[in-house]
Amino acid sequence: MKIRIINSLLIITCLTMVSCFDDLDTVPTDPDIVTAAAVYEDPESYKKVLAKLYAGLALSGQQGPAGQGDIEGIDEGFGQYLRGYWYHQELSTDEALIAWNDQTIRDFHDMDWTANDGFIFALYSRIFYQIPLCNEYLRETADEKLEEREVEASLVQEIQGFRAEARFLRALSYWHALDLFRNVPFVTEEDKVGSFFPEQIQGPDLFNYIESELLEIQNLIAAPRSNEYGRADQAAVWTLLAKLYLNAEVYTGTARYSDCIEYCERVLNAGFSLDPVYQNLFLADNHKSEEIIFPIVFDGINARTWGGTTFIIRAGIGGDMNPSASGVVSGWGGTRTTRQLFGKFGDAGGGGVLVRATRGNTSSYSKIYTPGSFQGFVYSDTDNALSSVNDDDIYEGHKYFPDEQTNFRITTIPSANAPSFGDNQGDGILDQFGNDIVVNGSGYYFINVNLKTREYSIENRDWSITGDAVGGSDINLSYNPEEEALMATVSMEAGGFYFRANGDDAIRLGDNAANAVLEYDGDDIIIQKPGQYEILLYLNRPDYSYEIRLAAFDGRGLFFTEGQSAEINDITLFTDGIAVNKFKNVTSDGMQGSDSDHADTDFPLFRLADVYLMASEAILRSNGDLNKATEYFNAVRTRAYNGSSTGNLNSSQLNLQEILDERARELYWECHRRTDLVRFNQFTSSNYIWDWKGGVQEGQAVEPERIIYPIPSSDIGANPNLVQNDGY
Repeated sequence: MKIRIINSLLIITCLTMVSCFDDLDTVPTDPDIVTAAAVYEDPESYKKVLAKLYAGLALSGQQGPAGQGDIEGIDEGFGQYLRGYWYHQELSTDEALIAWNDQTIRDFHDMDWTANDGFIFALYSRIFYQIPLCNEYLRETADEKLEEREVEASLVQEIQGFRAEARFLRALSYWHALDLFRNVPFVTEEDKVGSFFPEQIQGPDLFNYIESELLEIQNLIAAPRSNEYGRADQAAVWTLLAKLYLNAEVYTGTARYSDCIEYCERVLNAGFSLDPVYQNLFLADNHKSEEIIFPIVFDGINARTWGGTTFIIRAGIGGDMNPSASGVVSGWGGTRTTRQLFGKFGDAGGGGVLVRATRGNTSSYSKIYTPGSFQGFVYSDTDNALSSVNDDDIYEGHKYFPDEQTNFRITTIPSANAPSFGDNQGDGILDQFGNDIVVNGSGYYFINVNLKTREYSIENRDWSITGDAVGGSDINLSYNPEEEALMATVSMEAGGFYFRANGDDAIRLGDNAANAVLEYDGDDIIIQKPGQYEILLYLNRPDYSYEIRLAAFDGRGLFFTEGQSAEINDITLFTDGIAVNKFKNVTSDGMQGSDSDHADTDFPLFRLADVYLMASEAILRSNGDLNKATEYFNAVRTRAYNGSSTGNLNSSQLNLQEILDERARELYWECHRRTDLVRFNQFTSSNYIWDWKGGVQEGQAVEPERIIYPIPSSDIGANPNLVQNDGY
């Protein structure tokens, strides 16, 4: 069960903030100020206030989704922690761009932000609101405070674990500050509350502080998987240490890859497991997953925000997408991805579909209907039709009858009140209001009806594929009721194939125009390269069609492509760019989340697949055991291919670029990409270019100092101890 996020009252004043937040116009706005003594009269408040620290990552204020915001000076939705972090980590990369023109939002993808940027100011303020919250909690739970309040010994022991969690949350926010801003103001619970200007800490020193905090609390916090869902444990601490060490060379100039490997392996041995279904990690019941190490928890009823996964889901819906399929009432038509990310999935970017079936002109043909026992005599089922392709009163189509005996009749209108035709004599001639037509034997049947002569015929047809691509043999197709298609999985060589009935070329279907519409006696369908394929034949909807899929493919490409263009000519058009349909407010069994405005979907900040890939990269960078690095890499790749080893690499194929690309395929839209590109020297340089990087359509390199963001100019002006980052 998800932990309840409870907004608890906590004394935090301007004087406890990193800078004088009056000057920044970002002060706590909750008017219900009470004393700390009153708060902690209730022993349960220690846990409730801890919940406020966790809620700081998910919520934007005391009411939700808006009202009594934690900080002022920015719209609450824009100022929510995860939403701001997502902007900085994703919009500045090849993984995301946005159609909106709110303030300076497009400057992220253009990579021309300034120190006056309101969105940078918002995240910076959110980070440095969260850190003082943690500091204040640590002051109020210090030993002397607990002794003064005469807190019972059993609760004191529990509070020690709470304190470790608060220190983890502070370390997490300081890591975000280190990674995004590098040289920042620094305050801990040891600094006395009062009016002073915090000193600026340099990146390497902040790295050392975060490391020391995490090393110290790792044995004070709950063991892996023993804490309540949504709360940090040892595995979360170890994962953050691994992330810190993986990027140590960026932060300090000194590599720490062996340390990264050590802490990755601690997590890998902590009892987590890769979720067998990738999509389930991003659904409304993803709290059930055994893979998520540390989430940011959301709840459509109890933890509402216009940021978080509500933003990620709804901003990513537009164009021809159906919002209800993602469990929300509407989309916001904003975020999508570039062809560079989409292209990393190859054929799998389209869900492994190489040739997609089409309905052709089926909807335009005149139709008659065949209600029968095989589908409960449904008269309103317009798909249960035979079509007259030439509009000549001759209708045909195929039906699958699962039972040994099937009764049906013919109607010209899909209504129970319409005149129906049957066959009184069983002689192949239709009689108005005649007896049901009876078919003995299950199987796939071709039905032909001539309404001019009232003659009809029914023929059982067994379909197969044959041709050079399958060595000239017949590969039988079987009916798949879920697909409503005939289907086979088959190894094929480069070459051609076609469909035929009853092993006889007299009934042959091919494709003259290579458009997935089949014609009698049509041309062979061409397979370009050898492989394992799924072939589907759709005969229930003239025009007849087919689909070719990879039998095993990377299933992580959760994109929506209909009506979307891979070419981005106009950033303001949602349909320019590929839509991402990864996060959804629906459960793994297809039910909508608890609210259609606000998502139940938790954000997996740390999860096991990331740890596998970090370990693989660190081993490779440190010239370690290549077989072990490949094993870790392939653990993720095997899950991506639905348990198949088809996509696995051997040790000679594994390299750093492959790992970077794999991280993009596995972790896109999960706030890793900017950090990864910086580590690989591909963020600002010309080593890697994506659409509209640097503000031009073809992309370009940008200034190297943009590997970090500027400290907001308002904080520079408020604190004389701060020096702006180079280049700003």
